[in-house]
Amino acid sequence: MAHPLKAQPLWVLVLFGLGSISVLRLSLAFLNWVYVNFLRPGKNLKKYGSWAVVTGPTDGIGKGFAFQLARKGLNLVLVGRSVEKLRDVSDAIRAKYGNTQIKTVVVDFSGDLDDGVSRIQEVLEGLDVGVLINNVGISYPYARFFHELDEELLQNLVKVNIEGTTKVTKVVLEVMLKRKKGAIVNIGSGAAIVIPSDPLYAVYAATKAYIDQFSRCLYVEYKRSGIDVQCQVPLYVATKMASIRRSSFFVPSAEGYARAALRWIGYEPRCTPYWPHTLLWALASSLPESLVDSWRLGYCLKIRKRGQLKDSRKKE
Repeated sequence: MAHPLKAQPLWVLVLFGLGSISVLRLSLAFLNWVYVNFLRPGKNLKKYGSWAVVTGPTDGIGKGFAFQLARKGLNLVLVGRSVEKLRDVSDAIRAKYGNTQIKTVVVDFSGDLDDGVSRIQEVLEGLDVGVLINNVGISYPYARFFHELDEELLQNLVKVNIEGTTKVTKVVLEVMLKRKKGAIVNIGSGAAIVIPSDPLYAVYAATKAYIDQFSRCLYVEYKRSGIDVQCQVPLYVATKMASIRRSSFFVPSAEGYARAALRWIGYEPRCTPYWPHTLLWALASSLPESLVDSWRLGYCLKIRKRGQLKDSRKKE
């Protein structure tokens, strides 16, 4: 009797082989997803250095990072524009993690940036800086068409999101290079990576696309120098900037996101640390771009309408 496989036509064997390879690839991808999201241990961040720099630490994701880094035993350099808010968050961290040393630097990233960066440089002198969290950033007050942006908002989006991140990175990177180790985390956005477009937030999305490419290039440039550069790509997080008050399964609190984010530092050049966000990313990637574009435009038009209504009420 002939062997069953030998009796099959060649095309059947080819399809069987291709199908087996596809199943194997999907299985390996799933196992890797399980490992990196649930089993892979986070790195000991203190091995990079005893100090961490966090920009935009007084609210949202930046504040979450500041608390989580202090929980891991790192000292902090907090960089923000409000003296009062910096004092409040410093006091709150010390109250919870009493051994944390904290230095603050007042910088208005929409103001005299060169002067602010010089002050950061002065504070970092002599510190064992191992981690940088570039979190500072601004978005639109609410969705609007590109031609509706006023000049001040347009300039600040570019200055804060691009120029601010770039210049702070350069200053801290120079410190890390002397010690030949460090970790730099730049906070990107799903608006630039996950969805094919973000209509009515065009400039914000474009600035975050810059952050992603900037990070990837630096990852390659400085990997051999012992410096790990990473762009983290969160989707919605319950923060004031996202105008979301309550957290949920797919929308973590800032603290919940930061807790997940610390486990990814030092690994891939681009990542989405909060694992439910990866499910949404997979869904968005599986749908036709035109469908996602249409949904996103309709969603943002509703945000624009609500924002305009609030503006009109303020003028009354």
